[in-house]
Amino acid sequence: MYEFKLPDLGEGIHEGEILKWYVAEGDTIAEDAPLVDVETDKAAVTIPSPKGGRVVTLGGAVGDVVTVGQIVAVIAEPGEAAGAVAPSKVTAAAGSGEAAAEPSRVAAPPPAAEPSRVAAPPPPAAAGPVPAAPATRRLARELGIDLRQVTPTGPGGRVTPEDVQRHAAAPSTAAPAHPPARPAPTPAAAEQRAEAEFAAHAASAIPFLDLEPLPDFSQWGPVDVEPLRSIRRKVAHKMVTSMVLVPHVAHMDEADVTVLEEFRKKERERRTGQPGGKLTLLPFIVKAVTAGLRAAPSFNASLDPFREEIVYKKYYNIGIAVDTGRGLVVPVVRGTACKSIAQISADIEALAERARQGELAVEEMRGGTFTITNVGPLGGTALIPTINYPEVAILGMGKVQEKPVVRDGQIVIRKMLPLTLAFDHRIADGADAARFVTELIRQLSDPNLLLLEA
Repeated sequence: MYEFKLPDLGEGIHEGEILKWYVAEGDTIAEDAPLVDVETDKAAVTIPSPKGGRVVTLGGAVGDVVTVGQIVAVIAEPGEAAGAVAPSKVTAAAGSGEAAAEPSRVAAPPPAAEPSRVAAPPPPAAAGPVPAAPATRRLARELGIDLRQVTPTGPGGRVTPEDVQRHAAAPSTAAPAHPPARPAPTPAAAEQRAEAEFAAHAASAIPFLDLEPLPDFSQWGPVDVEPLRSIRRKVAHKMVTSMVLVPHVAHMDEADVTVLEEFRKKERERRTGQPGGKLTLLPFIVKAVTAGLRAAPSFNASLDPFREEIVYKKYYNIGIAVDTGRGLVVPVVRGTACKSIAQISADIEALAERARQGELAVEEMRGGTFTITNVGPLGGTALIPTINYPEVAILGMGKVQEKPVVRDGQIVIRKMLPLTLAFDHRIADGADAARFVTELIRQLSDPNLLLLEA
């Protein structure tokens, strides 16, 4: 019997939801034929069968979540007796493999009430690095405490700042009868210790944040409950991370795209049937943003909060937010500084279509340096987008509308595009954002400037 385990689907992906089986138990499958569709938190993938033969057991039903290393199918090779294998044995076999896997079905969540913490025994001295946050390590150094001697109570055996303080306050059983006198701490040392303790507390919890279980909404009327899985769960994680970690600031303005729209429509008619021939406004925005990033590298960067370093990227990969119906995904148009507007348009069309079909490769959603989200086709005058962490800026586009504006003392009707730049205030200031958006507006007001960039 060949036990096929869920393979590694890419960096950071540990599980996937079964969307579709191409075979049933008892069917015969050829090598490399489609076996199962699995949706991860990045994309849906079709996994082929690595062996040909008769399918003895499937390791889950549609809607189940399977983990990397878990047996998803047992296949009897040609000439081998295909005896029935109980699902429980499949799960047991998965647990006994190199990467012990969970059962094919997701375990029921624990009760809403928070269990009391049980102190785990301290890890042995030779067990390797002790899991602890940088602020916790700093606090331990300031207090002269060996983390290996601290009893951890955090998840996964992690030492928390409270564990360190509890250990420091506990009487030492090995203290000498006459401990050597320590010199009185200097004001600078005392200040450093206070800062370390504050940093440890700040890293461990958010003051006044007290999450309570949700009420039973069904007591007031009928409800539907849907598991938060795959792409939607990934979006939730990334948005919470971004909003909690990054201090967002938004700069808003409008671009006069009257001339650009006239040029775009003429070119779209001329390029009908060619790659990128749909020629929406978005590829022009991508090109203008790329030019702006070259002049303002702080918006094409990432901030490492642990090393306290800013990483400036010398390449320009622009992410395009796409609404797929299953959740928001951000495929990346690579090398936009070296591509024409027509090439960028063709890339956007291809990526957006694969995103809606659930056929994006994981690699097509990595390596972005700046993101653009466009709600204009859906309506809305403006929006404040959330930064696609670990990027530091995102541009939101609203709906192009005809508006009365003043030009040379006269009121005229122009096509105006609302723009919102949300950025990380840790690495850029409002003046930087104003200059960036002003240059972006200048590029969009004159197609000739964009052609020079191309």
